[in-house]
Parts: sequence; C-alpha cells; structure tokens
Amino acid sequence: MIRATDVKPQHRWTAAPADTVVLDFDDRHRRRLVMCGTRGLEFLLDLENAVALRGGDALVLEDGRLVEVVAAPEPLIEIRGADPHHLIRVAWHLGNRHLPTQIMPKALRIRKDHVIEAMVKGLGARVVAIEAPFDPEGGAYAGAAHAHVSENHAPHHAAHDHAHDHGDHDHHHDHHHHDEHCDHDHHHGHSHAHDHK
Repeated sequence: MIRATDVKPQHRWTAAPADTVVLDFDDRHRRRLVMCGTRGLEFLLDLENAVALRGGDALVLEDGRLVEVVAAPEPLIEIRGADPHHLIRVAWHLGNRHLPTQIMPKALRIRKDHVIEAMVKGLGARVVAIEAPFDPEGGAYAGAAHAHVSENHAPHHAAHDHAHDHGDHDHHHDHHHHDEHCDHDHHHGHSHAHDHK
C-alpha cells in the first residue's frame, strides 16, 4: 500500500490533488492510519510524528501525488459573549479546563458538551448549537495526539499546582463515517493513536 509520509501546509501547494480525505478533529491528529479518499484512493498515513492536520493541508504520497485534507463538519457549540471582555473571561474558564477551543472574531467554538454548555450559560454567555469544521488553536495540543485531558495524561499536569476536576464532565465522541468506497476496518475505537515514536 502506498504511504503518505509528509504534509504540505495549507496555502503552500498548488498541484491538483489526486484525492481528498474528509476527517473530523480526532482523525486529523494521527501519526499512522489507513485512510481512504472520497474517490477511492487507499493509502497509509505514515508520519514520523503525529501532526495536527488542518483543512486545506495536503498529504504527500511517496510517488509525489497529493491528497487534500478537508475538515469534516461536527456538532459544535458556538459561544457568544456580551462584549470582548466577557468573551475573554469565558475563554479563560475553557482554558482552565484544557478544552480545545476555536477562536472566532466574535465567538468561541468548542465540541458539544452539555456540562460545559451549562457552565458557560452560568457565566452569562449565549450558546448556539452548530455544525461546522472544528479547527481549534494549536498551542498546548500541538504535541499531543488527543486534545481531551484525562487521567491518562497525568504527566502533562505533573508540574501544575492548581487543581481542577476533570471528572465532572464527559466528552462525546461522535462516530466518524468513512466513504462508502472503504470496506475495511480502520480500527478507530477512539484509541486516538498515542504513539509519538
């Protein structure tokens, strides 16, 4: 099976892509995974390290062909504040919970989570349920294969003295459906490939 071994960032490639892969947020942060394009091209993503792919990036196949990455729409919550200061305050609370957050000109976007939705409403923010591609800030997540924080990520927090409870909310993992041309098992299982070898 042909491999994709490199990534060209968005806006840094011009050739026509050989195929396209439509990936949700979880599947856009992998190191090694069998993928199938919308036109049936099957290949192995085989990167040296896990990379946070963004919509518009291109995966470079061994023969030089490119496969365009498209960010799949997902159920999200768009959070709107009364003014910029209010929105910054809400953003601080989301950051304090280590939630991947997409910063928009006048709003914040997070993955659908009813507990967090209740929290931000309690802070006086307005919440709108939307479906859109999720493209959160990189930062602390650039080196992690999965953005949600759990007990399994304890070493990440070892140096922090502040305490917050990550056990009082759950994260919903919506199943990702692959193109009908792919009839093999992708072994998702939401293990999220924590292999930074």
